[in-house]
Amino acid sequence: MTKPRQVVIIGSGPAGLTAAIYTARANMHPLVFEGTQPGGQLMITTDVENYPGFPEGILGPEMMDMFRKQAQKFDAETRFQHVTRVDFSSRPFKIWVDEELTQAEAVIISTGATARMLGLESESRLLGHGLSACATCDGFFFKGKSVMVIGGGDAAMEEAGFLTRFATKVTIVHRRDELRASKIMQERVFDNPKIEVRWNSIVVDLLGDPANGGLSGAILQDTRSGENEKFPVDGVFFAIGHIPNTELFRDQLPLDKKGYIVTEGKSSRTSVPGIFACGDVQDSEYRQAVTAAGSGCIAALDVERFLEGLP
Repeated sequence: MTKPRQVVIIGSGPAGLTAAIYTARANMHPLVFEGTQPGGQLMITTDVENYPGFPEGILGPEMMDMFRKQAQKFDAETRFQHVTRVDFSSRPFKIWVDEELTQAEAVIISTGATARMLGLESESRLLGHGLSACATCDGFFFKGKSVMVIGGGDAAMEEAGFLTRFATKVTIVHRRDELRASKIMQERVFDNPKIEVRWNSIVVDLLGDPANGGLSGAILQDTRSGENEKFPVDGVFFAIGHIPNTELFRDQLPLDKKGYIVTEGKSSRTSVPGIFACGDVQDSEYRQAVTAAGSGCIAALDVERFLEGLP
């Protein structure tokens, strides 16, 4: 059996790769299992204009490649492998990629979260080309345009309100004839002249070509009559929730009612000493690249203090 690693990082993105940079610079020689989507959600983001230090903006994949190279510069080892099983019942902790076992004195989890979508074929084609799951990330690109928000909860109302700062018109599409959102959020929407609600409607397809201007509209279906309607729109935003990528840890760590990993206070510590979590896998509220990177730094510092305290 090979000697256990000081720290293994499961997942990448801004959180995992920032944790890799900090732990590598602290001479912990981290091993990063980047998973099946190396770089996280930023890999499907075209332009990033709200990350400090890039006044001209930067492509999401380019940014993640820079994060990775910076971690590798300080001797972090990165592997494009997907962890299939873990055992956190005792230290050193056990991490498997299929039948290959790695052991670690500490583990940082940064597997992120995935935006809920409708399951349409056109989603993968148009994501990042007029289709988004983050208004605060991409709303700026829709100045003077017409956009659509899919959802009926508080998150959808908040996204719609935010988008009115840029778009000339925001249409909320909801499958029922009443919203799930809290009363105060509904009132804000109904009082906003830029927002219109399309009741009893679902999106059954998205229109447009990434190579020719991106998204150009959606096909709406009336849930009562079944009739379809072509609805021209410049952007579509999903606001039907996120799914934290925590299935691997369901029997290993406490999760909240939404499935996110529970951490202690402002730290990255979980209920298992030596296991830490950062980024969107434990943050259901902010979900920004810069906050994820910050929590990756916190996790690395927490790991360093934990390892220093071991006999």
